[in-house]
Parts: sequence; C-alpha cells; structure tokens
Amino acid sequence: MRLSLLDRSRTRAGMPEASALAHSVERAVAAEELGYHRFWVAEHHAVPGIASGSPAVLLAAIGQRTGRIRLGSGGVMLPNHRPLVVAEQFLMLEALTPGRVDLGLGRSLGFTAPVREALGRTEASTEQFADEVAEVRALLEGTAALTARPVTASPPPLHLLATGAGLELAARLGLGVVLGGPVLAADDLGERLDGYRRAFRSHRGSAPHVMLSLDLLVADTDAEARELALSEVWAMVASRRTGAFPPLEDPLSILSAERTARESAQLERGLATAWAGSPGTLRPRIERLLERSRADEILAAGAAFDRAALADSDQRAMALLG
Repeated sequence: MRLSLLDRSRTRAGMPEASALAHSVERAVAAEELGYHRFWVAEHHAVPGIASGSPAVLLAAIGQRTGRIRLGSGGVMLPNHRPLVVAEQFLMLEALTPGRVDLGLGRSLGFTAPVREALGRTEASTEQFADEVAEVRALLEGTAALTARPVTASPPPLHLLATGAGLELAARLGLGVVLGGPVLAADDLGERLDGYRRAFRSHRGSAPHVMLSLDLLVADTDAEARELALSEVWAMVASRRTGAFPPLEDPLSILSAERTARESAQLERGLATAWAGSPGTLRPRIERLLERSRADEILAAGAAFDRAALADSDQRAMALLG
C-alpha cells in the first residue's frame, strides 16, 4: 500500500497566511524523509482558510527543497484555466524536477458566485471537461496542433478527481482516479470501481489506479485524534452557516465557544465520520475500506491547528500504513 499526502495549505487563526505556505514546504520535506510516495497540493481561490491558489508555484518551491518524493496537484481545477497554460506549467515543473511530477485535474468551480465570476467561468459541463482534459493530455504528450514548451522526455501522468461521470471519463481516457468524501461510504463503492476497471482503456501502457483521499489523523488515543480533527470539522460546520470556509481555530477555543444545538449536532456527526483515531481504531476501518475498494494508494489529507501534532500524525500514519 502506497501512502501519500495532500496538503491544502490551511491557514490558522492568529497566524500570517504566508506561514501556511512555508509550512506546506516544511511538511513536504518531512514527508520525503518519512518515505511518503507523493506530496500533492491544492487549488482554492479567495478562500480565507486556504493559502494555496496556484499549485504550480507552490510545487516549484517544494521541488527545490526535495529530491525524491513525487509532486503533484490534488488538483488543478481545469475550468479555471486554459489547457495550454496548465500544460506549460506542468511541463516546466517536469523539466525542473524530472520524473517526479503528477497532474491531478478536477472539475470544481470557484467556492462562491463572486469567485466564479472573477475567474470567468460559472459552469462546466461534463462534455466540456472531457474535451479540456483530452486537450491537456495532447499538449503534454506533444500530439496537439501546437507544441507546448518546454518539451520534456516524458509527460507528467494525469489523474482525475472523480466520482460518477468522472470515473467513466477516467476509464475512457485511461487515467488514474482519486476519490474522497461521502462516496467512500457508499454501498456501491466497490461496484463503481469495478466498473471503472472493466471499462478502462489503456493509453500508452497505463493501467487502472485508484487513490482514496482520507482526512486521516492518527494520535496515541482516540480522544487525542478527535481533538486534532476538531478544527477542520468545525471549519466545515462554520462554512455552512457563514458561506465562508474559515482558518483553523485552536481546539480549546472551539470547545469553550457557545454553539447552537444544530451546530453541536453537525460537529458531532463530522467527528463521528472523520478518519481520526488511534492506530488500533483506524486499522480495521481502513482495512475494511481497502477490502471494499481494492485501492492502490491512500492520499492522507488531514489538517490540524497544532503543527507539531500534525507532524506526529504524519509519522504515525506512515508507521500504520506505509
């Protein structure tokens, strides 16, 4: 089982937003030392809780501080960009860090209507996305009508952040998939992935590859892990009320704050479903998920307010699954 990390450059209350990017670089360096397979970063625009709006820029900085770990995006949201620009950015990364670059592509639009308007894209159909993915691949591989530069010895492999129609597209194009969120609890998860594998059309020797994204946090006890998860879960609860995804808050301030009955219930539901716990609690849960999905890789995407505790969680996750 390969284990990788997705870091969303989460901002923290009371800390400069720029420190989130510095921490992403530091976390990547530590992940390489621990033996993680990949380190991926995210793309979110004008979101108070996330500092990373440009995966390619952040990956270039990480690439200069690392030497072995694969680097990629989870993902570049293709509706926000022209395919040529995406191809050029990731060919440049491949030229700077040869053989280490992945391009994960997603279909999500901006977080709010004003962001979508600022990005110039308010809708993206399945058909448009499929055409744009194919165009990016042709540009990376040098088979498009024009040549994206720099030309590299091999193109970065593509992965799709996919559910539903995304799985069908990935199978048709011969791409790996990344799944996360509620779909992992779906009763038909195994059937969906079996369908992806059966329908897979190999492209230049590609094979089906399934990566599961889990907000994984590991601590010595379930109570400690629950406290680690509290900040991220509370941010999700708060976003439903305010429409804005906020920076991570100190768990102590969250526990002492007044909440409505609805917010308390949402918080408890979020904590109950989080992939946070001791090794003894998490191991059987993850084993059941892997048995159902037959996944090839786990992409750990947990975030916590306490950076030292998050580093400890990354180390414990590698000991548990690596």
